[in-house]
Amino acid sequence: MKRLSFVVALSLFTIVAACDDSPTNPSNNVPTFTMALTPANEVPPVTGTEAGASGNVTIRLNITRDNANTITAATVDFAVTLTGFPTTTTITAAHIHEAAAGANGPIRVNTGVASDVPLVGGAGSFTRNAVNVTDLTIIQRILDNPSAFYFNVHSVANPGGVIRAQLIRTQ
Repeated sequence: MKRLSFVVALSLFTIVAACDDSPTNPSNNVPTFTMALTPANEVPPVTGTEAGASGNVTIRLNITRDNANTITAATVDFAVTLTGFPTTTTITAAHIHEAAAGANGPIRVNTGVASDVPLVGGAGSFTRNAVNVTDLTIIQRILDNPSAFYFNVHSVANPGGVIRAQLIRTQ
């Protein structure tokens, strides 16, 4: 009976250890946020020629942690698709800002986009991978309260932002 108890205990320990998401045995879980971007979410809502625009964004946080589970490094990957823009639209920027819905806030993570996103027939896409984040407290705040942050895309016609969504964690 003792041998059976030992085997059961060893089996349970092995299962728990295999499922552990610790820094010494990390899982492949990458925090991911996927949102639909709309002009109505901007503050104030966008009107005029770009009011029919929309888009989607997937943001992935690549996080390194130490043995105490403290974030020691982070990069961010962005995949953005845009549609419904006038053919004359020039995209000028895209960022993660810190502010709740209905408010504007400071830029916290910049994608590096700067008028280099081609839109063909009012649609296009861009990716930015391994965008370095030096203030790691931002990453922790995003993880703790994603809805306190938003992602938006800016254009020449709407320099304050043309499409936006609050962050929603999907993984």
